[in-house]
Amino acid sequence: MKILAVTACPSGVAHTYMAAEALERAAKAKGIEIKVETQGSIGIENRITMEDVKDASAVILTKDIGIKDKERFAGKPTVNVGVSDVIKKADQIIDKIIAHINSLK
Repeated sequence: MKILAVTACPSGVAHTYMAAEALERAAKAKGIEIKVETQGSIGIENRITMEDVKDASAVILTKDIGIKDKERFAGKPTVNVGVSDVIKKADQIIDKIIAHINSLK
């Protein structure tokens, strides 16, 4: 199972990166592969490629501001969540995605 995520916040600084770290930590603790693209004040970092999308089981997008190039994820199960919820509840978000993906098998 591979999860992709894009994090961004209105100021493009702290919360963008805090959310990315929270998701990476939660996924790693559960043995889930994750790639997180940040869309912060210095631009897009760790860009998700179409190859990444092809192999992904689900996508997490923060919804506090518009995500650039989100059409890349068309057809993939997508969770839209506030950046502060990602920071506070990354474990629960990852658990819900795992449960959903497993229910599709």
